[in-house]
Amino acid sequence: MVNNHHLEINDLTMAYGEVIIQKNLNFSVKRGEVFVIMGGSGCGKSTLLRHLVGLMEPARGNILINGTDLWQASQTERNKIVSRNGVLYQGGALWSSMTLGENIALPLTEYSDLNPKQIEEVISYKLSLVGLAGFEDYYPSEISGGMRKRAGLARAMALDPEILFFDEPSAGLDPVSSRLLDDLILELRDSLGATVVIVSHELASIFAVGDNSIFLDPDEQTIIASGPPKYLLENSSDIRVQQFLTRTTPG
Repeated sequence: MVNNHHLEINDLTMAYGEVIIQKNLNFSVKRGEVFVIMGGSGCGKSTLLRHLVGLMEPARGNILINGTDLWQASQTERNKIVSRNGVLYQGGALWSSMTLGENIALPLTEYSDLNPKQIEEVISYKLSLVGLAGFEDYYPSEISGGMRKRAGLARAMALDPEILFFDEPSAGLDPVSSRLLDDLILELRDSLGATVVIVSHELASIFAVGDNSIFLDPDEQTIIASGPPKYLLENSSDIRVQQFLTRTTPG
């Protein structure tokens, strides 16, 4: 039987030294799903993302990608797993001293055997996918914030990743640019067949793209709700989840 779970997280505890951030996290992400990690500021959303992409080792528990434990694998195998993931950080995280084309070329040069001509072709293709055809020679400072996010997405897709990770993709964008980015994420998911994991506190984006989700609570330091965001909005009886999803405060 084929395992439909692309990511499986079992009894995960995250900590900085002796300080526990989140504990006993258990959830799974299906192939082709847009999965949202949500919760208030300081609950550990971005820390969880860093664990999932292989930047931080768990204090306890397991992270399985395609059935392989990320942190029990050899360094060679872990590098291979990580190279099949794409990450879009807040702000796009582009190198300001490099053109968009040079930024996208970085992972291709590092992790592929493509020759320079083939790399040029991939750069042009990835930029065209995000609506930036012809922008190879532009520097990040020469384009808008929304365009920088799309350029960062093109770089994240450079190696045809199986899983795309996004850290607050809509942060700093106006509502129109944010909605266009949401639409683009869904289009790419559908056309590339990638699994998408998003850290977000932006309600419009959460409801627009999320197939499934977890809600992290900083006080209980664990998951207090899980399920499709719209389902949680309509059915969760937890006041903390309702306050987050409706942006209300105790009165």
